Amino acid sequence: MKIASWNVNSIKARLEPALAWLKQASPDVLCLQEIKCVDENFPREPFESLGYNCAVHGQKSYNGVAILSKRPLEDVTPRLPGGDADDHARYLEAVISGEKGAVRVATIYAPNSNPFPGPKFDFKLAWLERLKRHAGKLLANEEPVVLMGDYNIIPEDKDAHNPKAWVKDALFQPEAKAALRRIENLGYTDAFRALNPGPGHYTFWDYFGSWERDNGIRIDHILLSPQAADRLTACEIDRHVRGDSEKPSDHVPVWCTLDI
Repeated sequence: MKIASWNVNSIKARLEPALAWLKQASPDVLCLQEIKCVDENFPREPFESLGYNCAVHGQKSYNGVAILSKRPLEDVTPRLPGGDADDHARYLEAVISGEKGAVRVATIYAPNSNPFPGPKFDFKLAWLERLKRHAGKLLANEEPVVLMGDYNIIPEDKDAHNPKAWVKDALFQPEAKAALRRIENLGYTDAFRALNPGPGHYTFWDYFGSWERDNGIRIDHILLSPQAADRLTACEIDRHVRGDSEKPSDHVPVWCTLDI
């Protein structure tokens, strides 16, 4: 099962590139972030015409996540538990059955939280703590779990072309990196790093000349429960997508394959 994640930075603006990549890459599951539309305005028909079922948790103009799947989506659950006052559309999970079992997949759009320091950064840390608690509860089911998406965290120096440029940014703060490590320390595996340990792998380049200089960062991650990590067979970043479109997202897809 090929499971992919992509922050499209507005599904309306990036519909044609998204459809083109789906036709070329043909993932079984695609988790989208930052769709920037409400549920009823999500362009379901073009995706359904390619054979995808759609689950959407949208928000007007901001945030928003979705899961597209060639197989039926079961136990669809929007919103991260534990935050009654949080009206951000940043989390959606569903169960997808394969030929050798099922996998629980979540699409995640963690807060950016700039400018740092301030209340936005405090919200990010609180949100990541909620994610950690939920991720821990999911492990108790002893099932394959994939927590994927835009975490808005640069885990290590090797995940940035120029680490010094990010030392005052919320994405690179020790507290944010520690929050990600706490989730991994529950028993989750960074799928990309498990198979690609070296530097120079990025998923995001801003719109101000960074792509041309390859001044990127890796902030889109796939975390696997032990049952999913045991089934991991590949994990790649499709960086070519950034150069293939006239109006690209500032992120590119990252995907893994699991023997499910």
